[in-house]
Amino acid sequence: MASEAPRPRSFFDTAQAARIVGLPAARLRQCVRAGLIAPRRTTRGHLRFDFLDLVLLRTTRGLLEQRVPLARVGRILKSLRRQLGTRPLTRLGVYTEGDKVVAFDGTSRWQPESGQYHFSFEPELVARRAATVARLPKNAVPTVPHLSADEWADLAMEIEETSPLEARAAYHHALDLEPDHVIARINLGRLLHADANLRGAEAHFREAVRTDPDCALAWYNLGVVLEDRSRPDDALGCYERAVEADGELADAHWNLSLLYERAGRGQDALRHLTIYRRLISRRP
Repeated sequence: MASEAPRPRSFFDTAQAARIVGLPAARLRQCVRAGLIAPRRTTRGHLRFDFLDLVLLRTTRGLLEQRVPLARVGRILKSLRRQLGTRPLTRLGVYTEGDKVVAFDGTSRWQPESGQYHFSFEPELVARRAATVARLPKNAVPTVPHLSADEWADLAMEIEETSPLEARAAYHHALDLEPDHVIARINLGRLLHADANLRGAEAHFREAVRTDPDCALAWYNLGVVLEDRSRPDDALGCYERAVEADGELADAHWNLSLLYERAGRGQDALRHLTIYRRLISRRP
């Protein structure tokens, strides 16, 4: 009986990989030149990254943000590749613990550089500290179905909680097919916001309101990001646009009441607080 042909894997070009993992394309190429990852190349020499490359790139980004030297990051990634082997990868978190770097796969903790395993007496604390989490499908060789932009967005929404990295990739697939896909823009912005990539999140929310100026949810999310970027005056305008588009958006009224209170506009603050209380009183 003939063996089953291998299924095609998902590959991403440099621009897509950079957007998904939140690294500038120049930094990503630097990681490749430094030997931190070894993506495939096309016959023309263009880089092509698979899901494992994306996982390692996110690990790289997390370690660099924690001021781990690039040379040490390279040693850690090389050790991780060897230690993970061919076993299915379902979850991987890599973080610093004092002067040590620790990997966490959801069950075990170990130091990639030495291979030494750690006993964990506080699993909940360990899980919270494993902030950089990436998920892959159990078979580790995802196929690339021919889907529409709406279908890519629907797929992304289904897997957001269990596989956030693949969800981001799916939203990018949707936007590659339909750059004005508002739902994909908003949801991808939310994922970037949750990953503390405020600039990237703002860019997607701005594209969403440009495409659909009457989208209350896009204006609201843009306002939240602008508040987090210490731009309350700009955020206030976004919340106003949100409630103009949808007067039932309770959270926007709440945020407006807080911003107006801070600005010394007590009457406006009270008005939106009253609306907020009325709206939430209707909730089951």
